[in-house]
Amino acid sequence: MIVVMQLGATEAQIQAVAEAIRAKGLEPLVMPGDDRTAIGIPASLTPDQRMTLEGVLSRLEGVNKISETSHPYKLASQEYHRDPTLIQVGEEKIGAGHFAVMAGPCSVEGYEEYREAALMVKACGARILRGGAFKPRTSPYSFQGLRVEGLKIIQQVARETGLVTITEVMSADMVEVVAEHVDILQIGARSMQNYPLLIEAGKSQRPVFLKRGPSATIDEWLLAAEYVLNEGNPNVIMCERGIIAFDRTYTRNLLDLTAVQVLKAQTHLPVIVDPSHGTGVAKFVPGMAKAAMVAGADGIMVEVHPDPAEAKSDGSQTLDQAQFAGLMADLRRLSDYAGVKL
Repeated sequence: MIVVMQLGATEAQIQAVAEAIRAKGLEPLVMPGDDRTAIGIPASLTPDQRMTLEGVLSRLEGVNKISETSHPYKLASQEYHRDPTLIQVGEEKIGAGHFAVMAGPCSVEGYEEYREAALMVKACGARILRGGAFKPRTSPYSFQGLRVEGLKIIQQVARETGLVTITEVMSADMVEVVAEHVDILQIGARSMQNYPLLIEAGKSQRPVFLKRGPSATIDEWLLAAEYVLNEGNPNVIMCERGIIAFDRTYTRNLLDLTAVQVLKAQTHLPVIVDPSHGTGVAKFVPGMAKAAMVAGADGIMVEVHPDPAEAKSDGSQTLDQAQFAGLMADLRRLSDYAGVKL
């Protein structure tokens, strides 16, 4: 529900509406606009609750109209937040016209390898370093990551290079320790609907990078973001990483770039594209990364390794230094056309 105040409504009238909402056990969200103020109620209301609340609010001075929101998600909707969200981590800006590049190896394999990858990423012009300390793998026999030791390596390399860091957290009980070591918490595709994890990530107040589940609808994905936002954490970054494809002969997933345009029409949250997981094939990554920029994405996440053939995970979709440097050069040339700051 959204209460739209009259043009010129006084601060006292706005606060009277907010207090009437609180009196019903709900928390109002006051949204000042260029010409008038709206007050949102980000909650699921029963028909009786809506009718009662509308009766109370419609009688208050300064109220122009009361309308229902058109989406099941509230805080993620543009109805509740008109302007694009800008997320700042250190000196790095994500969203609202800034194009972020997140790059690094799939897994943290050791200090020397990770530091080499970080220096490579930085030399090519990217400022956010990825790398998995905990790796959810299809097979229990595959490399699972260095776990807490990997987190320590990420933190050490970040201090040495000045790069912003991002890594995946897999369970609610690990949010605190991961947040102590990195700047951005990644919620992987397999965990998109792990609601206890989403809640704890929201409570951490760290930026949360939310990957789309392989079979998730747009609404399901945005409702997952709602769990984080509902904990008072406004810093959510959406990541399209490919959905289950009908034909998986040539690519790992179906990279849904239409989702970028849809999200831009529905939410204020930044949208990142992961062409590495979206295609699963290194030679397709640069083209889809550039397409993501043109489609309106706020950035990309790509896997980069000093020697992809020796990577312990996802080497087939990983770029080497020359490929990544070429991609960054192309993105710089495209950025003016796309109207973004790289």
